[in-house]
Amino acid sequence: MNTTVTPKSLAQDASNLADHAADSASGAIRSTQNVANAAFDRLSDKVDTARDQAAPLLSRLSTQAEAAARSAADTVKETSAQLREKALQAQDTTVGYIKDEPVKAMLIAAATGAALMALVSLASRASRRD
Repeated sequence: MNTTVTPKSLAQDASNLADHAADSASGAIRSTQNVANAAFDRLSDKVDTARDQAAPLLSRLSTQAEAAARSAADTVKETSAQLREKALQAQDTTVGYIKDEPVKAMLIAAATGAALMALVSLASRASRRD
């Protein structure tokens, strides 16, 4: 075997080596792209599964929140109506007492006013000291 190394054969060998390296790099890039695509597909499937599982839960929570809000609103309305009824009863009772006992009602009102003024006076003195 007589193998003679010439500049042309060296250039051909270098070119073949470069082609082989480029083919290997392209193969590695394609392989990496395939692995990345498969990973993204799996991730996408997991996201879809999580969304599918979360949708009924979110819907149920939304329904429960709406029911709780309606219940709270109904309770507020009912309590408000009860308080309004009690206030009207107290008003009627007070008016009836004033009609039946006008002198006592005036004396009670005056005593209550005096007591409130005394409390306000004490509170204002205490706040001036602070």
